[in-house]
Amino acid sequence: MFEHAIGVKKKIREGAQVVGVSVPVDATRDRLKAILDAGPYDFVAIDSQHTPLNEERVAAFCAMAEELNAFVQFRIKHTRHAYMIGNYLDLGPCGAEVPQTETDAIVEEALQAFYYPPEGGRSYGGRARRGAKGKDPEAYAEWWNRYGVLWMQIESVEAVTHARQFARPGVDCLSFGPIDLMFSLKAHPGHPFRDMDDCVRYVARALEGTTTRACVRNSPQDRQKYADLGATVFLENPQV
Repeated sequence: MFEHAIGVKKKIREGAQVVGVSVPVDATRDRLKAILDAGPYDFVAIDSQHTPLNEERVAAFCAMAEELNAFVQFRIKHTRHAYMIGNYLDLGPCGAEVPQTETDAIVEEALQAFYYPPEGGRSYGGRARRGAKGKDPEAYAEWWNRYGVLWMQIESVEAVTHARQFARPGVDCLSFGPIDLMFSLKAHPGHPFRDMDDCVRYVARALEGTTTRACVRNSPQDRQKYADLGATVFLENPQV
């Protein structure tokens, strides 16, 4: 079963609990439907950072997901590809995640590429875009800017400490990369942050008063622990 009738972006910004599931981009329609039926899930996530990127496959997956009313969050290939977010979104994803965010400049670049004017500078076009059918350009741009979901992934001690300044208007989530963050924590043995829990707690507090939320990749049994630490968005592996 799939749930995003009131809007994934709206739920995130209001601080409601939002749960997604990671899905391989080469999943068949039957496999995707089985995963969704095991939900409920608010979104599915596909990845190109650590898997082969085939644009035709991404477009085909997104078309299949749209038929099943599934909101697709897409992690782009590399931090320095933030300028290409609009091109990726033209393939059909509903949102984008930028890995290894470390600077304000990357956040600004992502915002410009993600949103249509006047909020950003995304170029208009693309037949495979989610929700574009039947809308004129101005109406679609306005709709997209209220619909699409942008994540910046924080994967180092330095990025965690800059969470508040990354929480710019239009950034919906700061998502954790737990393995790379673990490596960073080990490289800072004297830092006040001792583990992932400390980082989630700090970021959740830093985001208070903003519309940006903390997202954690987790197993279902850990969801409540991270919710208690202040996370509201969860990305889990499929259970079927």
